[in-house]
Amino acid sequence: MQVDELHASFLRDGYCCVEGVIGPSEIEAIRDSVARDVRANSLLPPPQGYVPGFLRFNQAIAPYLAAPPVLALINKLFGPHARISMVTGSINGPGIPRGDLHADWPYNQKNASHIPAPYPDSVLHVLTMWMLTDFTEENGATIIIPGTHRMSDHPRKSGAADPKQPHPGEQRLLGKAGTVGVLDARMWHAIAPNVTGEERVAVIVRYAPWWLNLDPLRPGTADRADIVEANNGVESPVPALTRELFDTLPAEVRPLLSYGVAR
Repeated sequence: MQVDELHASFLRDGYCCVEGVIGPSEIEAIRDSVARDVRANSLLPPPQGYVPGFLRFNQAIAPYLAAPPVLALINKLFGPHARISMVTGSINGPGIPRGDLHADWPYNQKNASHIPAPYPDSVLHVLTMWMLTDFTEENGATIIIPGTHRMSDHPRKSGAADPKQPHPGEQRLLGKAGTVGVLDARMWHAIAPNVTGEERVAVIVRYAPWWLNLDPLRPGTADRADIVEANNGVESPVPALTRELFDTLPAEVRPLLSYGVAR
């Protein structure tokens, strides 16, 4: 699909898939490297693997973060000077249960730093899922509900939908390894059960426009202290990259990550 088709699909449905971003000859080595370092550094016990600030531990995905088909779509949504807000290593292991339906930061009303509902009908943050294994019904491909990116609130029991219950409009984000699923952060989605004996491995990369305030996610900032920590917020921290690590990254990727370098 060309960027205009991807853009139209994204605006209509709340998501689209960019296929073949990572080639079949490269995917196995990247997957094995990512899975190893997610297991070694996960903040959550198996069957889930969760590593925020993943580039600190593993840079296998770094050469692809400015891949033209992905970045063209991001630039069409946000204009110039977009940045990467978060990079998270992820494993959904065998036996992982279904999670709650939710919208992502900054829309999730459970976060201390959130846009109050009803929130505006505008794309402010984009979630991308870099599929390092096939995403299938059986191995826990993410549950998504197309069209919910136009809702003015995230799912909650007192609102439009109980987050713990299946939704009649839900689907799965299916794709072959090497595909990048691109989601509006407003779209309702959930962890899906993995009923296979194999891990579902991904790197989750979020992109933001230059004007979106990311400081509530950054340890050591005034906004993190005043908005999140002072209110016992649950937002995962996004630790800064060291200058030494940043300087090893591909030149075309550095502009996307320069905001997150330790000062």
